[in-house]
Amino acid sequence: MSDVAYVSKVRIERKVGPLRVAHLPGESQDVIFSVHGAIAEHYKVDPAKVKESHASTIDYVIAATAG
Repeated sequence: MSDVAYVSKVRIERKVGPLRVAHLPGESQDVIFSVHGAIAEHYKVDPAKVKESHASTIDYVIAATAG
């Protein structure tokens, strides 16, 4: 078995509801995750209660896959 090449040290802070802040290596600013539109609807999150609309984690996964 080969040696481990990299271990990502990420810290996630859950704020309110779906709002989360990710502290990622290589980024000078935190990354904010939340829900929006159809994703909020899918998870039955009232859009009126989402104070800040941000990309969701699945948006980042899709972007990384497409990149």
